[in-house]
Amino acid sequence: MKNKISFAFTGDISFDRYMDGKWDDPELLSAEILEFLRSADHVVANVEGPLVQAERNSATAGAAQLMHTMDTNAIKVLNNFHADIWNIANNHIMDAGALGMESTLKEAEKNHVLTIGAGMDVNEAKKALYFEEAGGIGMFGVGYQRGCKPASEENPGSFRWNDMDAIREVIQEIKSKCRWCIVVAHGGEEFTALPTPYTRDRYLAYLDMGADIVVSHHPHVPMNYEILDNKAIFYSLGNFIFDTDYQRAQFNTELGVLLKLHFTPDTFEFEPMGIKICRDTERIVKGDLPRIFTDVPQEEYELLEPLAAKMFISATKRQQIYMNPKEYTNATEEKWQENFMNPKRSGRVIGEGLDFHIILPIAAKEEEKAWKKSQLNEVVDYILEQM
Repeated sequence: MKNKISFAFTGDISFDRYMDGKWDDPELLSAEILEFLRSADHVVANVEGPLVQAERNSATAGAAQLMHTMDTNAIKVLNNFHADIWNIANNHIMDAGALGMESTLKEAEKNHVLTIGAGMDVNEAKKALYFEEAGGIGMFGVGYQRGCKPASEENPGSFRWNDMDAIREVIQEIKSKCRWCIVVAHGGEEFTALPTPYTRDRYLAYLDMGADIVVSHHPHVPMNYEILDNKAIFYSLGNFIFDTDYQRAQFNTELGVLLKLHFTPDTFEFEPMGIKICRDTERIVKGDLPRIFTDVPQEEYELLEPLAAKMFISATKRQQIYMNPKEYTNATEEKWQENFMNPKRSGRVIGEGLDFHIILPIAAKEEEKAWKKSQLNEVVDYILEQM
């Protein structure tokens, strides 16, 4: 049994819209990115949608434009950077229904790839992968509620990130056999810099249950990480191969992080690489690590969260203006308040996502300017630039 093992993780991947057909571009990924990924023992790719032969989505307005499927030819790129594990717990894996899920699983099997986080039923969705090296490692995936359609005993979908009893059982089963437990989570708010308290609390709860590492994606922007003793949470790796007009309406969606975790029986180390989507060529190259990708401990988080919440409100307004410009361009504050407090929008799943009943009071505390006491000056500047 080997005493060392490494896993590389990607952010969000979708081969439609601006990335449609890029599976035939031999220079899509730079040599440095390929070397970084291929040097890991395993590569965990977030496959953001079903791999299925289906009609391409040509919608350019409304929620229909946010449906994502991928041509199965995209697997050529996944295989090229040695992605042997696909996380498929995400809010797009069911965009082609049960047929899309079935096709994705068949393509994975055909290409000798393992999957986590979703399946044709809940038992398949919550299944953990096991690796013998470094004292044993178990890994499974979960998806946030609002967006990720949940699997059940009879229906395909994702393993719900708020099924805390079931998640505890999986973690305890892993820890009864293994030194390490990794949770791959698809969740958190889109286009924000720091996690909302309800997202952070959930990931901390996974650690309290016995998990050692949480690696997250979905926000489409890079976020911070948090080291706690010999455990860690990486709140968002941002985009990897993903580019849409919906995302271009926001800051920093062309940036991301590739993450490599190195394990021994006693400890882990992490090795990040910054990446950038070059939108003139739609190619991905090595870039600087995003300024937000730094350790934000509890005391700093408490200072910065009101500022981040206020920034998240600005991002949400940009999102709504993009989706419905006639209604929200030059909207009054009263109009925005009505939007945020609409029960169909805010708190639809309480404390899960877009819960402005929680976010707005936090953002109001920004007026106290506690963030001016922060020692993380680059993080402060990063957030302020997006207000």
